[in-house]
Amino acid sequence: MLFWSSTVLGQTSHSSVKYPLVVSTWPFLEAVRAAWRAVDDGSSAVDAVVDGCSACEELRCDGTVGPGGSPDENGETTIDALLMNGTTMEVGAVAAMRYVKDGIRAAKLVMDYTQHTLLVGEQASAFSISMGLAGPMNLSSPESIRKWVEWRANSCQPNFRKNVIHANSCGPYHPHGDASKVVGNSMDVSTDFNILGVPTPNSNQINRYNHDTISMAVIDKAGRIAVGTSTNGATFKVPGRVGDGPIVGSSAYADDEVGACGATGDGDIMMRFLPCYQVVESMRSGMEPKRAADDAISRIARKYPNFIGAVVALDKNGVHAGACHGWTFQYSVRSPSMEDVEVFTVLP
Repeated sequence: MLFWSSTVLGQTSHSSVKYPLVVSTWPFLEAVRAAWRAVDDGSSAVDAVVDGCSACEELRCDGTVGPGGSPDENGETTIDALLMNGTTMEVGAVAAMRYVKDGIRAAKLVMDYTQHTLLVGEQASAFSISMGLAGPMNLSSPESIRKWVEWRANSCQPNFRKNVIHANSCGPYHPHGDASKVVGNSMDVSTDFNILGVPTPNSNQINRYNHDTISMAVIDKAGRIAVGTSTNGATFKVPGRVGDGPIVGSSAYADDEVGACGATGDGDIMMRFLPCYQVVESMRSGMEPKRAADDAISRIARKYPNFIGAVVALDKNGVHAGACHGWTFQYSVRSPSMEDVEVFTVLP
């Protein structure tokens, strides 16, 4: 399989040759190819995003998209997804969705058949199944269950708890200071391994393979822009946790008048800053994509210097650029001037 890779060292942005254009976080080559086939054949930007993200769900990209990955504390896999139409500004999203594997298609159902923006939990599942998606089904896999069993054997460490006490390392957990809840003399305070908030310097919880999202933007032949995301969230998250994946303006944002943005990384921190909304509004004010991406990331890093994340910015003319903090980031692009998907590497 042919693809081309480039390293982005400075402030250089990259410009496509006309439309259509597909941009995605990470080297999710088959997902980009699926979106490209759709949009190059005349599909709308919205439909191409759905095809691209669906391909990633089916392939279980990096184990962090689709079913079969990222078990929570109870060993269950749940799905977050978002779809945004940059022409109409319509959004559909699902969060903490159980028993249904097709996250991006569920998000499209929310956008097409309700006046809502976000459905959550089992009610999102019930809605999706009622509208024709397959389910209910077990979203776990042998790999995710094995990972969870090994985590339990390691005293449920690391985890996302903070300022809690527990009678044993896997809970139940209670607020620190409430010793009456702890049985016996085995009280412990969970602080060493927690990253909810500023990640500790020694934390190895967040990386591409356990805390990741596909965030995809497409410009179709008519110049219409759409974005979409899909993820199964953070590995060993507290049950019920929703990250930035289904949060419009955080994981993705699009406006035909300006451009689009996709994000990936520590969603618990990034969603506090709505980085993709910031990127698009900065470009609306005249910033080039590279400067807008750098600015959005720097706003987070000033408050959380140890955070890990990245954004990719795309203006309405097809100029694209990335920025990252705490890790090396890659994003994928397909345009009419390219023979196949090209992968760009962005250094922190």
